[in-house]
Amino acid sequence: MNEKKLNTRTEKRKKRNKFWRIFWAVVGVIVIGLAGFAWHEYSTVKNAANNAYRSGGITSAENGSKNSVISNKKPIAILLMGTDTGALGRTYKGRTDSIMVVVLNPKTKKTTLVSFERDIQVNLPDYPEYSPSKLNAAYAYGNAGELAKVLKKYFNIPINAYVLVNMGGLKTIVNKVGGIDIAPILSFSYEGYTFTKGQKTHMDGAKALAYSRMRYDDPEGDYGRQKRQRQVLQALVKKAESAKTLLNTSFVSSLSKQVQTDLTFSDLTSMATSYVSATKNVVTDYTHGTGFMEDGVSYQKVSTAERQRISNLIRKALGLKTKTVQ
Repeated sequence: MNEKKLNTRTEKRKKRNKFWRIFWAVVGVIVIGLAGFAWHEYSTVKNAANNAYRSGGITSAENGSKNSVISNKKPIAILLMGTDTGALGRTYKGRTDSIMVVVLNPKTKKTTLVSFERDIQVNLPDYPEYSPSKLNAAYAYGNAGELAKVLKKYFNIPINAYVLVNMGGLKTIVNKVGGIDIAPILSFSYEGYTFTKGQKTHMDGAKALAYSRMRYDDPEGDYGRQKRQRQVLQALVKKAESAKTLLNTSFVSSLSKQVQTDLTFSDLTSMATSYVSATKNVVTDYTHGTGFMEDGVSYQKVSTAERQRISNLIRKALGLKTKTVQ
């Protein structure tokens, strides 16, 4: 593969990741928002949280353990991972197609979301026999704890907890909130659905995904698709914020089946009062890399300067002093 093709793939990946950065912002708000349900549907939410709980092997980090961070209301770093390899109950874990670190800072009332290129070439601390490998292989070979170790090694950032979300859950979530209403910004037909510009349309999960996926018939290409994707997610947030939806036990139970996390019911209820204000102000960023080939495999390389920039950004969001990356 020549350099031009690699650069083209890199640009496409960056454009695609713009959507997922917005998606994870929504997921982060919804997952943290689960805690708010507890005051209304205690038993339902407790069961949902218990069903979603899985230990990820994340040990105490530089800024403290998960329990100490939450109990002391300190800024917390949560590893967000996305997969579309079937349901979360599958026997084959698959690789994480989206990787983000979200920092919730209750003191500054700000959320910082950083997306990491899944194809970054790394050496896995506990799996040297599979190294070098891609960043998204860390979870596949190990677990959330292995990916946390890699991020610590290359970016010098601590991870306190994790959340793994099945990307197919977006369709389910749209259905569970009763669908969303959108006035299309473009007229087109795609995957058996027809959309008319400016005509308010009620969409279920399948139709909303079709609306957000079309690219080649959009005169603005990826940019136009990103607009439609933001429309879908903004409509979903608006619908999910309604009291009626938040009290829908079916919605809560369904969401728990799409999520795995080491945040317990107690963690979530504590975070509902201490951290939810941080989600009102969201700042996003992502790692900038360059593509290259090695032994027939395409990777992304992130310079030391870029790793240092990301390290400084996340550590500052956590209220930690900066450290030099190696």
